[in-house]
Amino acid sequence: MERLHSLESLVFLALFTGALVVFSKRVSRVATLIRAARKDPGFSLAPLTPRIKEFVWEVLCQAKVIKERPLAGIAHAFLFWGFCAFGLVSLNHFAIGFGFPFFDFHNVYGLLAAAFAVAVAVSIIGLAIRRLIVQPKWLGKVSYESGFIALLILTLMVTYLYDFVLQPAGLAFHIVWWLHTAALLIFLPLIPHTKHLHLLLSPITVFLSRGKFSAIPPLAGDEDFGLVASKDITQLMTLQAFSCVECGRCTEHCPANNTGKSLDPKQIILGLRDHINEFGVLGDEALIGKHIAQEDLFQCTSCGACENQCPVGIEHLAIIIGLRRGAVNTGAWEDGHGGKLFLNLERYGNPMGFASSERDKFVKKLELPLFDGTQEYALWMGCMGSYDPQGREVVASLVKVLRHHGISFGVLKKERCSGDSARRLGNDLLFQTLAEQNISALEKATKVLSACPHCVRTIGEDYKEFGVEIDIEHHSTLLARLPAGKPDGKTVVYHDPCYLGRYQDNYEAPRQVAAQAGKLIEAPRHGERSFCCGAGGGLALLGEEKGTRVNHERAKELAATGADIVAAACPFCNTMFRDGLAAATENPPKLLDIAQIAAARLPD
Repeated sequence: MERLHSLESLVFLALFTGALVVFSKRVSRVATLIRAARKDPGFSLAPLTPRIKEFVWEVLCQAKVIKERPLAGIAHAFLFWGFCAFGLVSLNHFAIGFGFPFFDFHNVYGLLAAAFAVAVAVSIIGLAIRRLIVQPKWLGKVSYESGFIALLILTLMVTYLYDFVLQPAGLAFHIVWWLHTAALLIFLPLIPHTKHLHLLLSPITVFLSRGKFSAIPPLAGDEDFGLVASKDITQLMTLQAFSCVECGRCTEHCPANNTGKSLDPKQIILGLRDHINEFGVLGDEALIGKHIAQEDLFQCTSCGACENQCPVGIEHLAIIIGLRRGAVNTGAWEDGHGGKLFLNLERYGNPMGFASSERDKFVKKLELPLFDGTQEYALWMGCMGSYDPQGREVVASLVKVLRHHGISFGVLKKERCSGDSARRLGNDLLFQTLAEQNISALEKATKVLSACPHCVRTIGEDYKEFGVEIDIEHHSTLLARLPAGKPDGKTVVYHDPCYLGRYQDNYEAPRQVAAQAGKLIEAPRHGERSFCCGAGGGLALLGEEKGTRVNHERAKELAATGADIVAAACPFCNTMFRDGLAAATENPPKLLDIAQIAAARLPD
């Protein structure tokens, strides 16, 4: 095996030391910032098994990267796997520089590394063409930094292949070795100074996720108002801010950004990172302002598409809702619609401001029994089911199905809003008040049934913060268990509600019920990639200010399928599509909740 001259070794030692110092200095600063940030309240590593499984699936197998963007994802996966395979190669290369090589790679392992070198070379060329020539808009402005990094990676692969195949000697060996070394020593200090820091941090970020989709961290006490200033940034948020790979998947799928609004989830994370780089994590500098715009935060529908798409474990919603908390709880958010919404929730227990007597009239009209603890289900009507005319039709249809199948149920005498909109908008005090009142009302209930995915998520998950676990079921799973009626000859397209699909991983049950109306067809965006109706995050009750309305965009897509029926499984989606479909076409398809579809199949 060829060896370096002593002078070459000394030059290498000096260059290697310099590169390592620059690398370590930046990594040390990032690690110091993460350690200095506030600890995450309520965070625990237990249970470990799901974390290990997620790490293996998302990091080692690169499953999420490949799933969401197959071609580009496979290319990125080969880069990751290639660098893992090259770990031993690089160590041995440095060992040659110190005069102590420990491995001859002209063997089976070297052949495996050569195969990965070919795959990485092809992949990096493809990704460079995509980034610099094709230029997908969600990636942002062209980054020549990315092009330079691609050139370094290609140099590493080509020089390794040249050495492996031709086994150069003499001057050729020294030239190839120094080209490989230069690429490594330039790449090493660049990693922590660029988005490629995710190579080091993202495996940790994925492993240390909060463990539940769109998990909103609890406040740390009465003095915790959310994300207000630098000192409120937590360790996980700091870690995630530095892990962003700037791939733009969150931007690509964000309904607000897709409809001409200023919100860009990627820029929220990068804005947080810029703030940390400028001000640190210990001071009183306001988070909203220089790097993050308040307007953007309140355009979020909390659909979770950003978090669902992120390949490096960033939990956008915890950060966005944390910033909303800070703005609302400190009075920095001044919005007339928001103030009216909170006032209605506080005074009337529903966001529309109806007196509870209106609900009582509807309960009497349908002759709904009051829940006394003896029935199988406590039927949670929800705000839309209690006060909205179309929402009431859904409740009436669900009641018809329950009575037909002899399923006992009762409604609560007093039912206030679950607190979903208050929770997602950041008003924690109001949410706690509503939650405590509802927990008391549900004290006797062992099983709760609701047609509203927002209520199911909020009651079933968020109420756990108050020490209770309420078994609440979405009506789709119950309807799917019941005998199905004979399908009609019509076509039906089912819209996946964000809070039923991504939040609860419930895709098949509502489709099974929707298919009772006829032949089921799919919208271009469906399942995990479904496009939001625009109602979540309290926006159904606030209104949109800029760009195309999200519900109009989605309604147009649903109508374009040519289906006779649009099936929904969420009262908010139903409300949003009521005018969305009318605006999309002169002859809009019929809009039905799956409960209405199931009820229509029952014998008279």
